[in-house]
Amino acid sequence: MADALALDGLTARFGAFIAVDDVKMTVSDGELRVLLGANGAGKTTLMDMVSGRIPCVKGSVRVFGQDVTNWQEHKIANAGIGRKFQIPSVFRDLSVRQNIEVARCHGQSVFQNLRFGMSDSDKRRVSEIIEQIGLTGVQHRTAAHLSHGETQWLELGILVAQDPKVVLLDEPTAGMTADETQKTADIIKNLRGDHTLLVIEHDMSFVREIAEIITVLHLGKVIAEGSVSDIENNEEVRAAYLGSAGIS
Repeated sequence: MADALALDGLTARFGAFIAVDDVKMTVSDGELRVLLGANGAGKTTLMDMVSGRIPCVKGSVRVFGQDVTNWQEHKIANAGIGRKFQIPSVFRDLSVRQNIEVARCHGQSVFQNLRFGMSDSDKRRVSEIIEQIGLTGVQHRTAAHLSHGETQWLELGILVAQDPKVVLLDEPTAGMTADETQKTADIIKNLRGDHTLLVIEHDMSFVREIAEIITVLHLGKVIAEGSVSDIENNEEVRAAYLGSAGIS
């Protein structure tokens, strides 16, 4: 199986502080990988380097073999990296469907996209994405009137509409109810295979629900990698992060 994302010796430094230290990680095409670690472990900084928000001082980032190390954000996005942040960003005055349509269109102007219409295949794809994120019943509702969970799902749909090869999700269940968290787990599991996903998450029940492989960071370093069972039974991980409770 091809490597969708390959990080080799990735390092980030802020002054004398090393935030990410010589991280090596490969994520296979279609895999769902969870990044786990305490606050300050380097998880978001790692994603920042992968997506081009901050430069790395050492190491490389490859997307399906293409070296994108320290490229500008928009160039990395064009190479196939899509990222969803904790705080959603949507067009609040447009409907759910219009938001997905804008993301699906290739023109630069929002108004041109809405005015000149879409191909039948793109219209079908928009409908598929709206169903996939569970918003068919509210597809004509203005985004400003969505719940927190619905807004998060809409932004995920906007990301999927752009057909990224690799999807980076930073705490996708933050602020959600238990029911919303479960629905988010179902949506994300449905995306794997068609997309490669790298997910930062603190909700341990959610991690158990979605994780195929977990990579654990501690003080900027990878200290463990493996299945949920492997991570639960790793003494170094227990000492650094999980304690006695495990992933429950």
